[in-house]
Amino acid sequence: MENTTEMLKGVLEGCILEIISHEEIYGYEITRRLNALGFSDVVDGTVYTILVRLEKNKLVEITKKPSDMGPPRKFFALNDVGRKELQKFWERWEFVSSKINKLKEKI
Repeated sequence: MENTTEMLKGVLEGCILEIISHEEIYGYEITRRLNALGFSDVVDGTVYTILVRLEKNKLVEITKKPSDMGPPRKFFALNDVGRKELQKFWERWEFVSSKINKLKEKI
């Protein structure tokens, strides 16, 4: 779908939190998962910017693990604060999406 970049900016952090909530994962793999889900406009730089913010806000735990190619990889796992933030994201998503659906049905 074209021109979803602006719309995605507000929800991409929640999508990344959701992916991290299922398993310990590194940045490049998060980008690949998002791309496989159809978010083809999402690039590594965008994901890494969000991961830095998640780390700064103490929503994730980080473990460095050796890589077959190059330096160690940073693996991200959700901590309790991150899980609470993810729950808040889904609550906000449900609220907004229900209002948009009502709007669409009434017009």
